[in-house]
Amino acid sequence: EGFFGRLKTEMFYLREWQATTIEQFIQALDSYIRWYNEKRIKISLGSRSPLEYRESLGLTT
Repeated sequence: EGFFGRLKTEMFYLREWQATTIEQFIQALDSYIRWYNEKRIKISLGSRSPLEYRESLGLTT
């Protein structure tokens, strides 16, 4: 629930989607999910992105 609420607030509600194709929507959604999982800075992760945090733990390949 938390992720989808944030997704709607930060991505979906900020745009008009009527003129957007399915392909454009999928690309925008993919970009948001990649940003959310890899680049956003989280205070609870020591002011690092989730990807940086996983790398610091040796959990990425």
